[in-house]
Amino acid sequence: MPSGGRNLRFLVSRRWLLLLVVVLVLAYACLLLGRWQWHRLEGKKAGNAIIRTNEKAAPAPVDQVLRHGEDPPDTAQYQVVSATGTYDAAKSVIVRYQTRDGSPGVDVVVPLVTDSGTALLVDRGWFATANQGLTDPSQVPPPPTGRVTVTGWVRQDAGGSSAQVVNASTRAISSSQIEPAIGLPLYGGFVQLLTESPKPQTSLTAADPPDLSNGPHFFYALQWWFFGILALFGFGYLAWEEATGRADLRRAQQPAKKPSRGPGLQRAEQAAVDREHRPADERRGRAEQERSGTAEL
Repeated sequence: MPSGGRNLRFLVSRRWLLLLVVVLVLAYACLLLGRWQWHRLEGKKAGNAIIRTNEKAAPAPVDQVLRHGEDPPDTAQYQVVSATGTYDAAKSVIVRYQTRDGSPGVDVVVPLVTDSGTALLVDRGWFATANQGLTDPSQVPPPPTGRVTVTGWVRQDAGGSSAQVVNASTRAISSSQIEPAIGLPLYGGFVQLLTESPKPQTSLTAADPPDLSNGPHFFYALQWWFFGILALFGFGYLAWEEATGRADLRRAQQPAKKPSRGPGLQRAEQAAVDREHRPADERRGRAEQERSGTAEL
């Protein structure tokens, strides 16, 4: 083992400076990714606090929470609202590709026309279907007829191409997309049904309660920060090995690589073998000829 240290001037060499830059960039990226996961954790906690508060509150009239053409604010997520009106089952919308415990199905959204003339989109629940799916609203259990009072969780509109409505079906619920498709003025957002009175002849499967866990963001943040620290530690360890001479000792103990056997070297070895065996082959050939001649005599 080397007894003394080495000059640290190797750290300003091109190879070590390049390695240092790569390590610093990697560590900084891990720092940013960890902070991003931590911010997501804080956002999840804030959203869960809003949901817990809203769930404990008494149902509020729908017109006090929702507005026509306006998406509900974040503070209204999972607030319980009540509304009374008449279901317009002929203008139902099917939400495709909704699974429960691995089983295929659809969600059934029906507009509830209130006394103000503005309709509330009600996600009445989940209905199991065959694997080929279902897009015809007439094939699902109908809602109650006459005047109906409902309570439900307020949800915000979905965005993107998945919310487009085609032939009375969609992949995500958006009041701004459904309104022109069914021709009724709608409150912004929608509600997931909790209760309806009177009850229907066939009930649908109710929506799952909101997920109030904090998710994996805390552990993801710790993992990213650990990776950043590990990169810095690895650079420091390599520099320590180089400074103490341990790196030279390790390289010296590695077995030497055998030279590659190129085509030229193979031909030279073959020629040497031929020169070594040719005299013996000639002697054997002459001996066989002499024996043949003696046999003929």
